Amino acid sequence: MNPAVTPSAPADLATLAAELERTLKLRTPPIGMKLFESAAALAAIPRLRRPQAVHTLDQVVGQAARLGWAVGVTADDLVGAQCRAVVGLGGQDADWYSGKDMAGVWFATVEDSARHQAAMRVVPAGRYQALVAAPLPRWAGFGEGASEPDIALFYATPGAMIYFINGLQWSGYQRFDWSVVGESSCADSWGRALATGQPSLSIPCFAERRYGGVLDDEMLMALRPADIAKALAGMAALSKNGLRYPFATYGIQQDVRAGMGVSYPKGSA
Repeated sequence: MNPAVTPSAPADLATLAAELERTLKLRTPPIGMKLFESAAALAAIPRLRRPQAVHTLDQVVGQAARLGWAVGVTADDLVGAQCRAVVGLGGQDADWYSGKDMAGVWFATVEDSARHQAAMRVVPAGRYQALVAAPLPRWAGFGEGASEPDIALFYATPGAMIYFINGLQWSGYQRFDWSVVGESSCADSWGRALATGQPSLSIPCFAERRYGGVLDDEMLMALRPADIAKALAGMAALSKNGLRYPFATYGIQQDVRAGMGVSYPKGSA
């Protein structure tokens, strides 16, 4: 583990990304996401791709994570109000909150659908006009005003995610309580992280898997880049204690005392 990666002295984004990939054995690299108050800001970002077709935001995130692209979008590039609403680029009017378009498809009644819409964590509409998603190492070349994403995102298996969470909790422990809105679970990940700045774990939904290329065993974490540095420092400490990912299985019929005596407090064996 790179000793420079600490909460008090965060490394550059490329180093954070490389350390996270190595530690958690990630299949796709971490990406960053940032909102912009003006769509004109996209023109100033070098080598930024602009969609030639209408996409879901799941596809845009997938292009950044799985193809390594830097992609910039406005509301017009996104299909429907649901994708726009989560990141504050549109929607959020009475018609959207009614949920009527999802009733009978995802929810039994309009009332159920409306409750779902109200439960989603979204960025308030009105301030932002554009969004960029790109691999973390790319941000350093985007120039002043766009060199640091608002949040970072990465996909990992459940085992990798709990180890990452253990790293976050190593120092300054806090209990995490995460939501599951079901469909539109991007509101649980990037919507919540953008709105609150807090680490946000989600089980990616149907749309993320069908349109965003998310694999069946992947979960999604969204959080500030500084929190990646904090988790890496925590995982380095855990590693020194012999707690490393991937976890070696002990055996479901073995005498457990020798293993428990190393991994847990004395007396547990």
